[in-house]
Amino acid sequence: MKMKIAAIIAGASLLSLGLVGNAAAADGAALYKSKTCFTCHGQDAKTPIMPVYPKLAGQNADYLLNQMKDIKSGARSNGQTAAMKGIIATVSDEEMKAIADWLATLK
Repeated sequence: MKMKIAAIIAGASLLSLGLVGNAAAADGAALYKSKTCFTCHGQDAKTPIMPVYPKLAGQNADYLLNQMKDIKSGARSNGQTAAMKGIIATVSDEEMKAIADWLATLK
């Protein structure tokens, strides 16, 4: 009986982790839209409006997060970062992570 209860608890824990992951992905997708990232990087994050804007879909999440943080802090100021500076100022670190995690899942 104890083994059965432990198995049920373990299964429920795994399911809840999956739901949390899906919720974070949905949040990242919603944030990508609400923060207007799609305006320059494309609805699918693969078709930017200009060739100098990066394709974000499928990039490494840590890389994306670090780029966003560096643009926000001013540590990165090359290329087209001036265009993104005003947008990224409205995005919190938690929101950046959710967006980066979601973008990394795209193919």
